[in-house]
Amino acid sequence: MLGGHLLHGGDYNPEQWLDCPEVLEEDIRLMKEAGVNCVTLGVFSWAVLEPEEGVYDFEWLEEIIDNLRNAGIQVILATPSGAMPHWLTQKYPEVMQVRADGQRNLPGKRHNFCYTSPVMRAKTKALDEALSERFGRKDNVILWHLSNELAGNFSDGACHCELCQSAFRNWLKERYGTLDALNHAWWGRFWSHVYTDWEQIHSPAPHGETTVTGLELDWRRFVTDQISDFCGMERQAVALHSDLPATTNFMDTFKNINYNRLQRELDIVSWDNYPFWHRQKDEVPAAVQAAFNHSMMRSMKKKPFLLMESVPSVINWRNNNPVKRPGMHMLSSMQAVAHGSDSVQYFQWRKGRGSYEKFHGAVLDHKNGSSTRTFREVAEVGKRLPGLDRLLDKTVNHPKAAVIFDWENWWAVEDITGPRLDLDYPACVTSHYRAFWEQGIEADIVDMDADLSGYEVVSAPLNYMYKPGWAEKVRSFVAAGGRFVTTCFSGMADETDLCFTGHHPLEDVLGVIQEEIDAPSEEFENQFEYGDRKYPARRLCEIVHPKESAEVVSVYERDFYAGFPVVIRNPYGQGEACYLAAESDQEFLCAFYADLFARAGLVNALETELPYGVTVTERTGTDGKRAVFVMNFRNSPVTVEGIGRWTDAEDGTVYEGKLELKAFQCAVLK
Repeated sequence: MLGGHLLHGGDYNPEQWLDCPEVLEEDIRLMKEAGVNCVTLGVFSWAVLEPEEGVYDFEWLEEIIDNLRNAGIQVILATPSGAMPHWLTQKYPEVMQVRADGQRNLPGKRHNFCYTSPVMRAKTKALDEALSERFGRKDNVILWHLSNELAGNFSDGACHCELCQSAFRNWLKERYGTLDALNHAWWGRFWSHVYTDWEQIHSPAPHGETTVTGLELDWRRFVTDQISDFCGMERQAVALHSDLPATTNFMDTFKNINYNRLQRELDIVSWDNYPFWHRQKDEVPAAVQAAFNHSMMRSMKKKPFLLMESVPSVINWRNNNPVKRPGMHMLSSMQAVAHGSDSVQYFQWRKGRGSYEKFHGAVLDHKNGSSTRTFREVAEVGKRLPGLDRLLDKTVNHPKAAVIFDWENWWAVEDITGPRLDLDYPACVTSHYRAFWEQGIEADIVDMDADLSGYEVVSAPLNYMYKPGWAEKVRSFVAAGGRFVTTCFSGMADETDLCFTGHHPLEDVLGVIQEEIDAPSEEFENQFEYGDRKYPARRLCEIVHPKESAEVVSVYERDFYAGFPVVIRNPYGQGEACYLAAESDQEFLCAFYADLFARAGLVNALETELPYGVTVTERTGTDGKRAVFVMNFRNSPVTVEGIGRWTDAEDGTVYEGKLELKAFQCAVLK
């Protein structure tokens, strides 16, 4: 564990209160009362750290860090590149991004900078190195936080200035070598889009090229590489005088940047979690989405991650922003820990008085100090976490299953025209993951570059693009005894979005021959039978032919393709592959995966059937430690039957045969 314990705290912005020393004094007193042991400093402090070019003012920051040290509170120190001071944009307007329409942004907001700009890089590097020299060896500074939510909410991360156009062309030259190779990869003869000079290439733009999908894909890859390179530059700068690890805060399934690429620049993965709790009375969809994201962050390095931001009360950017109901703050905090987080941290410690986020939830409100429900619930988390330090030290989740979520596949499948224009890749993958979650079967969330060895089940929904080597990797996985699931509209195109010809790259493994895809309206919804129940076949209904080796489990019952396969199971080597030729509903996916888990011998940690809304995760260590988290996401009590004998890891209560959970309760068992 970083710092020797589970971290509890969050973003602290004392620079907003430097003229109120009584507030800063109260902050530390209340942090101790809330069980806060770590805060993040300096995320948006550039204008105060460098009030004019080349003039650094670090005295206030050092005083804050020292006061925190005296109170036994550790510090995650940020580099402040997420938002630029006005002196910088006034003197060097070229640091601001140019939009896809060719217009340069005005100053303001966040992430409004060009990742290619030599000026931006030089100014950032100089400040980072100065911070490293001054604070990189402070005994209570434990981690570098590089920038903030790169390619974040007010920007897609892409700058379209001439510097970026030139960098993009050089990136393409490295990737393809020749224009002939590029024109082939992008299928340039279509609509006479053949490039005869590198200077003819321009980024996708609303008033220019948006129909060459290979260009769109490569531009997204380039943007990710530029942002990752900028992050790597900051990583090297803070390492000049410091050997501390570094992170940056990811968001969730955030389309603008491939986090699996960016994480290579970091020592620790962290992320900001803002589920839409209480959007509806059924909390399971929000719980599944949060669990999916936690699992994805853990899976990137197969190590504990950090929950860098969450909210203890209410957010401020949706049309309706419900406060957390009693018990939900503890449950959502424990959910992160259950999935591998070594921290529970918030944005932010104290609400600001003005500007955009003044009504965003915080530990301390504008009034009432510690006399609020939010503060009391945060303090309950602060009291609970230290009791888990010893149990969870050097532990993490080790799933035997994986679900494929690949950013490049996401970009490709949602940028194409046809068979539908409303394909939602994250929603599709999450619906498959939910079938794992509901049965308490943990899964890593990995991309096509991942090593599949060690998994028993791998699911790859809507796996439209096959990266180089992916088909061979799946073939080896199944031949060695693995169980692989994929769906309609998979294996259609290669990494530059050129369709495969002749046959599917995994035709022998899947046991199917694809023919055509129906994308029907609701009026033409089909159906099929699985396990003595009828399920809908809708949105995408692929017509395929089974190979001789395949077992047809279910068939369409309507329309001209009645009798064609919907669910196909094909033995291959020591394993099997399953092909789902049509989209269906959540009930079908849960039934299908339950059968698959039974064949694979996969069971949840409690080895019992779970009531709806209850799930299970397990963290284990090399020394044999086991911590099983049982979480009830229903706002009502529930009983889990058939659990065997377990001991409550926190109060020593012994449970035998059944476990009764209160509304929104998380029990930790050993």
